[in-house]
Amino acid sequence: MSVVKQLLLDIGPVPTPTLENFVAGGNNEALFSLLQAATGRAEFRFIYVWGAAGSGKSHLLCACADLARQHGVTLVGVDDVQTLTDAAQIELFNTYNRLREEGGVLIASGHAAPMQMGLREDLATRLSWGLVYQLQPLSDQDKAQALQAHAAERGMKLPMEVVEYCLRHQRRDLRSLMATLDALDKWSLTAKRPVTLPLLRQLLQLPLWPI
Repeated sequence: MSVVKQLLLDIGPVPTPTLENFVAGGNNEALFSLLQAATGRAEFRFIYVWGAAGSGKSHLLCACADLARQHGVTLVGVDDVQTLTDAAQIELFNTYNRLREEGGVLIASGHAAPMQMGLREDLATRLSWGLVYQLQPLSDQDKAQALQAHAAERGMKLPMEVVEYCLRHQRRDLRSLMATLDALDKWSLTAKRPVTLPLLRQLLQLPLWPI
């Protein structure tokens, strides 16, 4: 097993998803609506979020479920509705109607807008009635700021060239970038060397020249 893989395995568990540790980027309105709904303060109690893989849908649903439990809010969360069987779609349709009559919050997610996934028409219509948000992907600037903030929390001095290298050559989803950063921090402590681009290349077992 490579050094980098071992270091990634040695890193502690991923922090519990919260709305606070979700990097909003251009999704502030969606984040605010989810916060209001999960804490029982929203006029709109039905929210559907959609976006590409890695856009944070599952993170948001988990965060809202935990927040709702803390505030005593009845919340049903359904991730990846495009994968539901016909029977499960009927059950979700009935759940929607029940929550509408009895009170409660429904937050659902999918990879496309409700009417664009081949769902049962009655369910797709219900999901479209509430607030619908397309999650916008993070820009490189958003990711760079998130990595710098994460490094600051760890007391780690992170050169910008390291951030730029990660954004160019590593997997670009934020979770993978954060994991690489954590591994680099641990490797710098193990090697008793400051965080630099050469150290990152050594960690990744890459040659010491531009790729």
